[in-house]
Amino acid sequence: MDLLNTLVEKGLRRELPTREEALAVLATSDDELLDVVAAAGKVRRQWFGRRVKLNYLVNLKSGLCPEDCSYCSQRLGSKAEILKYTWLKPEEASKAAAAGVAGGAKRVCLVASGRGPTDRDVDRVSKTIEAIKEENEGVEVCACLGLLSDGQAERLRSAGADAYNHNLNTSEGTYGDITTTHTYADRVDTVQKAHAAGLSACSGLIAGMGESDEDLVDVVFALRELDPDSVPVNFLIPFEGTPLAKEWNLTPQRALRILAMVRFVCPDVEVRLAGGREVHLRTLQPLALHLANSIFLGDYLTSEGQAGKADLDMIADAGFEVEGTDTTTLPEHRAEGGCGSGSLCSSDEAPEVPAARTDLVAVRRRGAGTDLAPNA
Repeated sequence: MDLLNTLVEKGLRRELPTREEALAVLATSDDELLDVVAAAGKVRRQWFGRRVKLNYLVNLKSGLCPEDCSYCSQRLGSKAEILKYTWLKPEEASKAAAAGVAGGAKRVCLVASGRGPTDRDVDRVSKTIEAIKEENEGVEVCACLGLLSDGQAERLRSAGADAYNHNLNTSEGTYGDITTTHTYADRVDTVQKAHAAGLSACSGLIAGMGESDEDLVDVVFALRELDPDSVPVNFLIPFEGTPLAKEWNLTPQRALRILAMVRFVCPDVEVRLAGGREVHLRTLQPLALHLANSIFLGDYLTSEGQAGKADLDMIADAGFEVEGTDTTTLPEHRAEGGCGSGSLCSSDEAPEVPAARTDLVAVRRRGAGTDLAPNA
């Protein structure tokens, strides 16, 4: 197929496809799906080999959010049956993080519900970052605390944070349909604040909220312009008790086409297979590893993921390998100072990746109705 040959050539050159080409990927038929996956897989292997980076979520504060994001079980007025609790103590968060690190996680993502952190919250999270770094040598820490005020990104960076996550979620044109308590521009501003502070920016999308193909291409092109180092691709989990509870719009095939489109538009970026993969990709999850080079291990913020051992088995069975902490993730040209943090020197052989623990059992959420936090 001429389209796929063109997209592979552009991906290997880090050249942006046209909007028409990106839309054409989403419009391919199920009969063409394996060809699409194979083509995008060539681009993925060019920049990331067969390595899979493992990430682990620690939910620092759950529920009771004043924002009205329609997709979120923690939103204002949500009737979803989730755990609600205030801030975990630094030692509690560090203990939770250790379970993921033991299972092979290279990055710990510290997430807190709410519009954005107060300065006191930043102090609290800074202590948590320091505790995790002290106990886990080589681990990356990403904070996801909502909208940032001036100076807060710099303070998180000083505390040892490596990255900051704040997703765009959907296109600018439809953003007002899913959230009214803040704007798309607010989100862009926070990603830019993270960039300016020297944090690795992480920003992605949620597919399956009723958006059009044009909306998906719009948000992915906007992400390419923002130039984050990692792009999480979430698939909506339609929680009962939220406005999008009836939005079941995805098939495994469409989810794969979306991931392929993201890879073609963002060829040398860490594309992360994120929330909802188990629900929507189901038995086709291994195919997604040919498109994404990063996944979350275990559970998400308020929903259970696939068991950690099953994730590790899936990676091995599909012929991929877990990326170790001694291996840098991003290609050399995306990192400052050459072979520094976040880059893999293309002239070097990748170091031997240590085997992850296959007896991992501690990354399962205890479930609603207990007094234990998710992933604790």
